[in-house]
Amino acid sequence: MRHLPRRTPAILLFMLLLPLSVAPGTAQEPRWDPVAAAKPLLQALSGTAQQFQVSGSISFTIDDHSQNVEFRVVRFDDESFDVELTHEDYAIAMRRRADATALALPKHGVVYVGTGPVTTQDRLSCRGMWQRLISSDSELSTVAFAFSFLSAADPEAFVVSVLDQAGFQYNAKTDKLETDEATLASDGAGHLHVTSNEFTLESLTTLTVPQPTDVLEWPAYKQESLPRDELETTLVRGVRRAGEILQPALSLRKPDESTRNVPHGRLTWKNGQRIATLWGTPEEIGTAHGQLLKMEASRCIDSVLYTFGTAHVIRTGKWFRQDLDDAYARLQSHIPERHQRETRAMARALGLPQRQAEILNVFPELFHCSGFAVFDSATVDGKLYHGRVLDYMTTIGLQDAATTFIVRPKDQIAFANVGYAGFIGSVSGMNARGISLGEMGGRGEGDWDGVPMATLMRRALEECETLPEVMELWENSPRTCEYYYVFADGKSNDAVGVAATPEKIEFIRPGEGHELLGAGITDAVVLSAGSRLEELRRRVQEKHGAIDSDIGMWLMSRPVAMESNLHNVLFVPADGILYVANAGHNKPAAEMPYVRIDLRAMLKTDQLQALKTTGGD
Repeated sequence: MRHLPRRTPAILLFMLLLPLSVAPGTAQEPRWDPVAAAKPLLQALSGTAQQFQVSGSISFTIDDHSQNVEFRVVRFDDESFDVELTHEDYAIAMRRRADATALALPKHGVVYVGTGPVTTQDRLSCRGMWQRLISSDSELSTVAFAFSFLSAADPEAFVVSVLDQAGFQYNAKTDKLETDEATLASDGAGHLHVTSNEFTLESLTTLTVPQPTDVLEWPAYKQESLPRDELETTLVRGVRRAGEILQPALSLRKPDESTRNVPHGRLTWKNGQRIATLWGTPEEIGTAHGQLLKMEASRCIDSVLYTFGTAHVIRTGKWFRQDLDDAYARLQSHIPERHQRETRAMARALGLPQRQAEILNVFPELFHCSGFAVFDSATVDGKLYHGRVLDYMTTIGLQDAATTFIVRPKDQIAFANVGYAGFIGSVSGMNARGISLGEMGGRGEGDWDGVPMATLMRRALEECETLPEVMELWENSPRTCEYYYVFADGKSNDAVGVAATPEKIEFIRPGEGHELLGAGITDAVVLSAGSRLEELRRRVQEKHGAIDSDIGMWLMSRPVAMESNLHNVLFVPADGILYVANAGHNKPAAEMPYVRIDLRAMLKTDQLQALKTTGGD
């Protein structure tokens, strides 16, 4: 989904408040009273009205598809409100009272109800809600500031001073206030009609409200009970993180790139990318991870558990946290104890409940990607080049937590893991023995009686020195869901494609044809799907014999990479080199610069050399 332009929230705010002022020099006055039309909404936004009702619709376009959302908001008092949102694909209805909160999903016939007091700071009470819903790391914070200012100042005087600079003029023929980008009209007190290049808004605001419906009255709905703190925290943090994703402030677009050092860890930057170096025991690595990346891990958690979690419940009717808890209960016994110790140590360093960190780490079970390995006659120098495209949900903002980890675990093989703060598993990695791995998600969500994919990937990086050892690990491990992989070994110049389900596993050797992948290509393994597979095959064949690192990165460019392309990696395992590109806020990874990372050089830094006795080589 494409983001709305960054100016949208500011334009929307000013359009809503516009009727309080007509630009100086307007020759004629509107036949409708702008102040009377906007006054109820202004009182609602400024907080001076204790009760109000706003209803209407907003229409906009995303990816050439027209979208329309009907809305209704009723505020009864500081603790009580109703919200209804209806779209052709989804709908929510929410009631909050002093003693209970209910979230209903009309298209699924289910309502989640939490009762009792709210102890969390992330609560949905009306007073101060803008400050809890809008983060200072979002450009929407200017809107929250404006609303706060309106409640403390003379709202009409404030809007007049702002809109004196706006340049709106009255058009007597249309009876509208207009600029080149927007128009505003009203057909009576409280009615507003706004049209801009980006959206159309119709609303009616009144200061009289109906009698509140009982928060527990949901005839014909299946009722599910939730802890009220969990229900409200999920919605508040989900919306707040969504604001950061859709309208990131400068603090996210250009983060602080200062180096950080903690015992057993170091965070550095290279051309805008985070590189976290960790070493030691599981407890030492987990603690250093949490200490170095506390803010980034928090964003990752909010993106996954709360923003994605809120979207998930609206889309499916299922409470996301419950699904993850159920998955983790079945997966936990297949996770190595050393990984569980590392996760628990990270949770303590982050100040998180242990369970929260644990379920976050079984999240990536639905990735959709592409990959290839080419070598010998396919490359200009005979070296093996392994490309890995991760296409997955740039819209939930994981790029704000993107981190390449250089990890030297005690008594295990050192490795590079291209991942995300707060997540210890691997979806793209290469170890110091020249083994590289990438995966592609398939079907079978819910087949969770096995080793989590990301755990199996990390085990291969830590434990395997040859390609046959990687293949044996997969053959002998209980597996989850349906996944496809490319495994490569830079020492032997060999690679293999893998199709794995819980029931069976199939290895596709270089040059072999496959019904899902097409005819074999000499000295190549190519993995993708649909038109992306066709394009990747065409490119590999076109450049066969001339592929080097530059062409290897080109092979992963659009449209082989999807618009949701979260990261791309080109491994050159024989040299211990990886090239990493992470998605930006408005561009997929394939359109962002690659950063060259030398795993061997990173492992030989003075700091790690001085601590050589902590393990690895």
